[in-house]
Amino acid sequence: MENKKTIDEPALEEKKGSRWKRLVKKFGIGGIIFFTVKGIISSTLIYFLGKNAWSIIAGYLTGIFD
Repeated sequence: MENKKTIDEPALEEKKGSRWKRLVKKFGIGGIIFFTVKGIISSTLIYFLGKNAWSIIAGYLTGIFD
């Protein structure tokens, strides 16, 4: 039982570190930066538009039809 536990521990450590390596290999540094910035911008827009969505939409439509 102890032998199996000591054999599995290094494998778990490798899997934790290899996740970032796989992401970098798949998307590259630029892709990771792009998706991070895109996520921050999307979250910010959803937060602020969600708070005043109807007032922004009403103001926009009023501006178009004036």
